[in-house]
Amino acid sequence: MSGDTYLVTGAMGCLGAWVIRLLLEDGCEVVAFDISEDDRRHQLIIGSEDRRQIRYVKGDLTDSDQVMSAVEGVSRIIHLGALQVPFCRADRPMGAAVNVVGTVNIFEAALRHSIEHLVYASSVAVFGNAEDYEVSTIEPGERRLPTTLYGIWKCANESTARIYEADYGLPSVGLIPHTIYGPGRDQGLTSQPTSAVLAAVRERAFHIEYGGSLALQFAPDAARDFIQSSRLEPQGSEVHGLGGTVASIAEFVEGIKQVTDFTEITHGEDRLPFPEAVDSASLETRLGALSYTPLLESIDRSVQWFEEANLTGLPLPE
Repeated sequence: MSGDTYLVTGAMGCLGAWVIRLLLEDGCEVVAFDISEDDRRHQLIIGSEDRRQIRYVKGDLTDSDQVMSAVEGVSRIIHLGALQVPFCRADRPMGAAVNVVGTVNIFEAALRHSIEHLVYASSVAVFGNAEDYEVSTIEPGERRLPTTLYGIWKCANESTARIYEADYGLPSVGLIPHTIYGPGRDQGLTSQPTSAVLAAVRERAFHIEYGGSLALQFAPDAARDFIQSSRLEPQGSEVHGLGGTVASIAEFVEGIKQVTDFTEITHGEDRLPFPEAVDSASLETRLGALSYTPLLESIDRSVQWFEEANLTGLPLPE
């Protein structure tokens, strides 16, 4: 897909960094849009030579003029910028501004610049607790019963996408991540499985606060599916679940122990307050195949990545 120019929002986050790495490997031009200039995850994930090819734009999603300017000359958008649950709780008005107004600004800019390839991240937080549903793996169109403001605002984004398509003819693809893990994932409640891998590499005891089963999505795989979704022929306002491995936290911990021979990783028993998984069959139908790395292999790759980062002095979370 050489010749395409992508705007990636939330570019300094884990998923943003992986999306940019893969886009550069594809020969694409990248505009990295983020209010943060902290490039630790880029240093960890993207080689120094490749980072020189990125056009970094420090920008605020809540500023419509800045967003409109960043979209100039772009052919595709992958919108990942958002404030996660803890930050939304700490500053609710800012959470609404970034997560809702920021997304409206992205859609408006895409509409005005006639960009028909727009992918955005929804969240499993749009759904309710696991017991609110009859099955453990739910359909992406299941009832939205969010239990957090973050989830409510992600529902608003899905509705924004629907109205921009229905009233203004702007197509989009929304993808619903569950638990992203792998190098670069160091923030939010569902970052704990990745933190456990890093702790094992450092031979430090670590306790994952929860248990149960959930959809675990290796960050490079999720990034590739976001990119592939941006290359689909538009079909309205789509919403799909991502792929991954549905596994228990106990299985994940056993995988860490098997790969590292470090045994001081433990976990709680309480389940996270949302369904185990969102079915990804509709996305697989659209893409033809989903990116997938088996669980044990992905843990091994993460371990190798962290070991190499330690040896070369790349920035890792404390």
